[in-house]
Amino acid sequence: MPPKVKFTREEIIRAALDIVRETGPEGLTARSLAARLGCSVKPIFGLFRSMEEVQQEVLAAGYRLYGQTIAQAMEAGKYPPYKASGMAYISFARRQSQLFKVLFMRDRTGEPQPAEDELTRRIIGLIMKNTGLEEQAAYTLHIELWIFIHGIASMLVTGYLNLEETVISTMVTDVYQGLLARKKEKTA
Repeated sequence: MPPKVKFTREEIIRAALDIVRETGPEGLTARSLAARLGCSVKPIFGLFRSMEEVQQEVLAAGYRLYGQTIAQAMEAGKYPPYKASGMAYISFARRQSQLFKVLFMRDRTGEPQPAEDELTRRIIGLIMKNTGLEEQAAYTLHIELWIFIHGIASMLVTGYLNLEETVISTMVTDVYQGLLARKKEKTA
């Protein structure tokens, strides 16, 4: 009778994600993962072909966690849904700095451009509904504002800035209103 599997794939991915959240991607090795699980590397490689496969699963789990964070913020009602998505991105960067770096600040040279996801389509729809902008103008407004929001998040993660949420909220509103006015001016 073969030995009983001690860990599931999900348990291993969760432990690997925790390591990345605490120490960054360089801290995730077969040995560190085995130590976290309290076992040898054998159970890991019994369920995964390589550490690269584990790393890909960690990325997928990180993106799911990020997506849940954004969705919860959009539904919470603290800010209007579109603004909530940007504020949650910044908050995610502040609270999950190592994971944020892995998801949004890694070298992507050679990777295919990501396809537009469901969240982005939902956000573009929100902008169109709330502003009356056509799809292309709404998309451009979103990308321009998202670059600004990513800049704030990146500066917080790297320690370049340390702004209070209220200051960030005001800045996001100001930039959004300026971009919206410019888009409406162009369509008038």
